[in-house]
Amino acid sequence: MPIQTPESSNTSFFAKTIPNTLALPCQADHAFVLNDESELLVLQSALMPNESYKVIGSASNLVLPSHLHDRVILVALQGIEVIQEDEASALVAVAAGQSWHEWVQIALAAGWHGLENLALIPGTVGAAPVQNIGAYGVEVSQNIEHVRVWDFDAGAIRQLSRKDCQFSYRESLFKQPQGQRLLILSVCFRLAKRPAWRPVLDYPDLKSLGADGALVTPQMVFDRVVAVRRHKLPDPKDTPNVGSFFKNPVVNQATVESLRQRYPDLVAYPQADGSQKLAAGWMIDQCGWKGRRLGAVGMHHRQALVLINAENAQAADVLALADAVKKDVLETFWVTLDIEPNCWI
Repeated sequence: MPIQTPESSNTSFFAKTIPNTLALPCQADHAFVLNDESELLVLQSALMPNESYKVIGSASNLVLPSHLHDRVILVALQGIEVIQEDEASALVAVAAGQSWHEWVQIALAAGWHGLENLALIPGTVGAAPVQNIGAYGVEVSQNIEHVRVWDFDAGAIRQLSRKDCQFSYRESLFKQPQGQRLLILSVCFRLAKRPAWRPVLDYPDLKSLGADGALVTPQMVFDRVVAVRRHKLPDPKDTPNVGSFFKNPVVNQATVESLRQRYPDLVAYPQADGSQKLAAGWMIDQCGWKGRRLGAVGMHHRQALVLINAENAQAADVLALADAVKKDVLETFWVTLDIEPNCWI
């Protein structure tokens, strides 16, 4: 079925308040709401050649300033298209403005599996490949076949393969300079169907589902991930946040061995290339930041990796706390933390 999108009345840029899950006050001086791909030529003509712009889905992974002076494109494209399906897998294209968690639910109900570990991550489908979102041992890039984009330099739609997207841990082409003139329109997923699907249960929160993965169903994985996330992570609707605020740092084996001499309980996860991924939340907790505030912001009392807006914070408050946490972790563990959300400050 073709991707269905609502009719659009948008023709130009206009001033707009930008809602965001961190609840920071932000006003865009020039915003364009993209509801339909038929508007792409209008959008192209509204931008000056080589003019910079920002792209926003649900603003669930952004630290925003009080004013955005650049042009802002708000992606509201909706719809799902089944391209190919057989007994083993399905190839499905999903529009960039679709809610990520709703898409995971739809895929699960349709019998298309592989995204269960990524349930309840806030944001849109179009934002997922930008950050190469990941959780509980799964990265979205593992299930991406290709990404359709609008190339502003060429004035045309392009299709990028998984390799073209240059995915790595929380990174992609779309975060690099050469990807800044590409607007994601849809993402094509190749998802397994049972019995070809295999659960990923490497993380402690999922191991209790059972040692025999053959007895675990996709619904069981989905339900557990949702339950764990709801227990550990605050709902942005109630407690403004952008989820994990820092990346889990990846270090070599020698660094882990050295750290374990001082911190026997150090939490680290072996990676396929021989490196180890450290648990940033554990280190932040050891530094005393779990549940601690600095002015209008703080680190959440159940998950030290989550920075929350506790009381009408501004972007400067967020960055001040981030700097303080990074400083303490560096002084304690000699490990540098990188901020995970995009900071447009």
